Amino acid sequence: MSLRLGDIAPDFKAQSTEGEISFHDYLGNSWGVLFSHPADYTPVCTTELGKTALLKSEFEKRNVKALAVSVDPLDSHLGWRNDINETNNCSVDFPILADPDRNIATLYDMIHPNASEKATVRSLFIIGPDKKVKLIITYPASTGRNFQEVLRVIDSLQLTANHSVATPADWKQGEDVIIVPSISTEDAIKKFPKGVKEVKPYLRYTPQPNI
Repeated sequence: MSLRLGDIAPDFKAQSTEGEISFHDYLGNSWGVLFSHPADYTPVCTTELGKTALLKSEFEKRNVKALAVSVDPLDSHLGWRNDINETNNCSVDFPILADPDRNIATLYDMIHPNASEKATVRSLFIIGPDKKVKLIITYPASTGRNFQEVLRVIDSLQLTANHSVATPADWKQGEDVIIVPSISTEDAIKKFPKGVKEVKPYLRYTPQPNI
């Protein structure tokens, strides 16, 4: 059965460029981003891991740990990491997991036979501190991920986990948010002192509550 939102992210142990990783223990109380790559020494993947390394401070301030996974072996990862650092002018210090037996790829349904019988698709999972899957994005192998979108979703998830709000289309940090329908307008006025703008009875906005 495919992994779905709200499911507990499968735990695993694997060798990585940062030593052996026990996934749930490694995450601890942090959020996690686990993303797969079709193979080492491939051009799109090289740019993606470089971008992740360059965004290190953005992930850290959100309490997010990033982990990449490829079905290639560890010695290949170690050599590839040098290329990533050189071509992206960065320092990859997050784990690149080795998955030569495809254990992780199978647990996370990363191999789609109609796309490729061996290579993983470009899957990305955001996992909360409760170890539940919060987001799944799957790209084809030929399309690099939009990491600004990944950060935007993390911002939304962390905001909505702590406040009774949702985020509208194209929302960015600092913009108005939507009050969830389960809260009456009367209660919303009390709960959100920055103000409530009612467009429709079911569509009400308030300034972002945590800034």
